[in-house]
Amino acid sequence: MKKENNRITEVVFVLDRSGSMHDLVEDTIGGFNSVLSQQREKEGRAFITTMLFNDKFRYLHDHLDIHDVADITREDYFTSGCTALYDAIGQTISKMDGIVTSEKDAGVLMVIITDGLENSSREFEGGRIRKMIEARKEKGWEFLFLGANIDSFAVSGKLGIDRSRTANWHADARGVEVSYGTLNTIIGNFRQCSAMEAEQAINL
Repeated sequence: MKKENNRITEVVFVLDRSGSMHDLVEDTIGGFNSVLSQQREKEGRAFITTMLFNDKFRYLHDHLDIHDVADITREDYFTSGCTALYDAIGQTISKMDGIVTSEKDAGVLMVIITDGLENSSREFEGGRIRKMIEARKEKGWEFLFLGANIDSFAVSGKLGIDRSRTANWHADARGVEVSYGTLNTIIGNFRQCSAMEAEQAINL
């Protein structure tokens, strides 16, 4: 008899929509929607939170059951402005603190996707973000960092995100396709594993 998967997963996207992403709008929409489509077919409960950021911030999805999340469109995802990466991460972590419960069989996977360096945060700085991330990792949260046009390993390392959870991606159509394909696999693995298995399930 197949064991029912009762694991609850919080999948949190911190997704760059600054001006430099302009040429990748359609590819990003397609990649994101492909992940949603395939994850809707997976067993287990999943909730989606999506922070879109440039130098402003918008929660496109606010802790929605994945089956209630519609595919995104150009009306949802469009680009402009600068890159307030630290503020986006800090605000999203703070928000999730108010959502995540103390349920034993639950997991948090935060996926940070950007194509540029921090250049406009006002509320948070890098050292504070590192402390926030390290504190949540101690609680079992997992963080992935995918960056283009930057040294992603240097940036994520300063923020306390492991090298095994970090990847560079090429800022072109093929790079976006590969990145979201990889994310889909990792999210699926994470949703199916126990907390003890998570460390090996989501290596990039």
